[in-house]
Amino acid sequence: MSCPICEKRPPKRSCPAKAEIICAVCCGTEREVTLDCPADCAYLVAARRYEQEHRKPLAESEIPFREIQVSPNLLYERQPLLSGLTYTIAKFSRERRDLVDRNALTSITALAETYQTLTSGIYYEKPPAAPLANELYVALGKFIQDYRKQETERTGFTTLKDTEVFHLLVFLARVCRSRTNERPRARIFLEFLRAQFPAAEDQPEISRIIAP
Repeated sequence: MSCPICEKRPPKRSCPAKAEIICAVCCGTEREVTLDCPADCAYLVAARRYEQEHRKPLAESEIPFREIQVSPNLLYERQPLLSGLTYTIAKFSRERRDLVDRNALTSITALAETYQTLTSGIYYEKPPAAPLANELYVALGKFIQDYRKQETERTGFTTLKDTEVFHLLVFLARVCRSRTNERPRARIFLEFLRAQFPAAEDQPEISRIIAP
């Protein structure tokens, strides 16, 4: 009997993604690559714990919008908006289980680029081409519009600036990139957000994403 993936080595690990027993090598190399591993897989949990303990800081070239400085004060002053953005992502990912971290990073980055053009007085929008990433992009954009509308209805005007939205999206992109790995099926960032907003909640609570 051989591993159903490599068809060479003896199978030794029960794989919930394939509902079969596979070899340890394929478990390690195909995890979150070709295997859509469930979050409660014991081997996935152990691997992530190891990666977290041995993770090196991102190289400067890997930091999204590395030339942009995000003020810590802005994160606290606009925490309701930040909480709403993270809640929107968590809710979307709970409804669309095929969403992965790469999709989320693509959506957040694309929307940040849109708001970056707005800060210069130019409107240029380039939504993600991938359907799922595009859907999340639209959902985040709609939340921001609704947030502005509610602020205007409540106070008679909106104080939210495009620059503030841009910087919050830059912050979220950096959190996403720093929390995930390079595997195409990874959902580390998304699971982190869903843990903050349990399914039973109807409204976003104060985000713990910026808590020490």
